[in-house]
Amino acid sequence: MEEIAGYAIQIRTPLGFEDAIVHATQLLQEEGFGILTEIDVQATLKKKLGIDFKPYRILGACNPPFAHRTLNAVPQIGVLLPCNVVVWDEGGYRVVAAMEPKVMSRIINHPEVSVVAEEVSQRIRRALERMEQLHV
Repeated sequence: MEEIAGYAIQIRTPLGFEDAIVHATQLLQEEGFGILTEIDVQATLKKKLGIDFKPYRILGACNPPFAHRTLNAVPQIGVLLPCNVVVWDEGGYRVVAAMEPKVMSRIINHPEVSVVAEEVSQRIRRALERMEQLHV
């Protein structure tokens, strides 16, 4: 797993693009996250701008109990939710990257946000670590 400047974590996988989406969704679900939104950036750029872009998908992952706790503590935290997980194609492999949830506790100084951000970070990291170990 690679850390990106303190704001993201990522892994590389040999899985095909659609398989990477399926596995990321499944592994996140096993950690208590649902996918609230899915944005197909490739299709959007083609439709809106006529630009050909590599396969790139944004998954809006949410764990409702954790979201509820942080929203009760700091309603404005909704601007940082859901946790985005992105998958894109790099030719010979796919990259799966996620926002580092602890970013929220660096932006918002609140004890409940810090506790939740730590737990969410651990869960997302576990999902990505398990995905990194897949060699399908």
